[in-house]
Amino acid sequence: MDDLAAVILAAGRGTRMRSSLPKVLHTVCGKPMVSHVVDAVRAVHSGRLVVVASPESDALRQCAGDSAEFVVQAQPRGTADALLQAENLLRDRAAQVMVLCGDTPLILSSSLSRLLERHQATGATVTLLTSDSVPPEGLGRIVRDGSGRVVDVVEDADAGERESAIAEVNAGVYLFRAEWLWPALRELSPSATGEYYLTNLIKMASGAGLGVESVGSEGALEILGVNTRVQLAQAEQAMRQRILTNWMLAGVTIVDPATTYIEAEVTVGQDTTVYPNTTLAGRTRVGERCALGPGSMIYDSVIGDGCKIIASMLEGAHLDASVEVGPFSHLRPGTVIEEEVHIGNYAEVKNSRVGRGTKMGHFSYVGDADVGHDVNIGAGAITCNFDGVNKNRTVIGDNAFIGSDTMLVAPVRVGARSSTGAGSVVTRDVPPDSLVVGAPARAVRKKRAPEQTE
Repeated sequence: MDDLAAVILAAGRGTRMRSSLPKVLHTVCGKPMVSHVVDAVRAVHSGRLVVVASPESDALRQCAGDSAEFVVQAQPRGTADALLQAENLLRDRAAQVMVLCGDTPLILSSSLSRLLERHQATGATVTLLTSDSVPPEGLGRIVRDGSGRVVDVVEDADAGERESAIAEVNAGVYLFRAEWLWPALRELSPSATGEYYLTNLIKMASGAGLGVESVGSEGALEILGVNTRVQLAQAEQAMRQRILTNWMLAGVTIVDPATTYIEAEVTVGQDTTVYPNTTLAGRTRVGERCALGPGSMIYDSVIGDGCKIIASMLEGAHLDASVEVGPFSHLRPGTVIEEEVHIGNYAEVKNSRVGRGTKMGHFSYVGDADVGHDVNIGAGAITCNFDGVNKNRTVIGDNAFIGSDTMLVAPVRVGARSSTGAGSVVTRDVPPDSLVVGAPARAVRKKRAPEQTE
């Protein structure tokens, strides 16, 4: 619909959350609630999007994206007053206005699409989304006349015995004809608390004989508004189940969904298996045919095809194909692991590149280093990268052999095909094809270079 604008109401203080963080910025599956709503809108509408925010809205602006426009509701005077703040931006610039709440992270774009279709097909003045699949307590009841037409929305606090028995409730998602909307908002009377509510527009439109249409929501708990930490946990659980179901239908094996956590921005390739007690979070990208877990925690990392990560933590790491990690290892930010590397148990890598085919079996630390291909790093070997002031780099050449308990005191270089004896403390550069031992390490002999044949 080319003449459409969308407005997300996100100015609520969320006092029941008991938090210094604005309510709509609390996360559901790793993404702020309002970002879920923005994504649902953007799936059906690429045009104007206005977010109504409170005066403390700097963090909210970052979440909503560069394409959104912002207006401020200076005082919390209800949903109708919040929408009215967008009038100057949208009057005479949009013929239809979609309105949503920023605290409904489970809203589906498919429901918004059906709402648009119904509104356009009927030419209604107001079309609203309703639901009968959530507990009605605290929500406005949908009142219909004898022919089934929506005539009113009665808030829970104002509902009598008859209205309280109604199972169909208001979702807080509307489509309005703009030329009627803006004058109608100014005609509303305040409630007993001094606030102005959008729900009163339904009775106003119906009473004037204007078209009021409705569409039922699709998913269970789709319209859940998050006002408390309890509801936040409900939304988290529902969203997590939705994410897991989508990945299983896309060809990912999730052995135990009850103990698997995959956040909203994660992607997973086909034929990957995720074992119990595994978390995939942030902007993690997982390739095909991987095995993750059990007990792995992977944040903001890229994992190539055919990798195996057992009971280990990855943070900001990049793994090429066919890498093995764990159990009980830690790859920290800035780590790049090339193809066919084996990192065993109790190993740590930070801000380093580890070359193809290298083996780092156990109890080792590599930090701020460039490790060549086919290097062997023995048990207990470490790079001493911090001198108390600066982080210094270690360079290990191709086919080097780093003996057990070797300490490489950076900045230092170990040449290609060189070896260090067990317990060596390497404080000076080691030339290629050398063997060094001792503390401090000294060269004992030059290794014979491999014979060249033609």
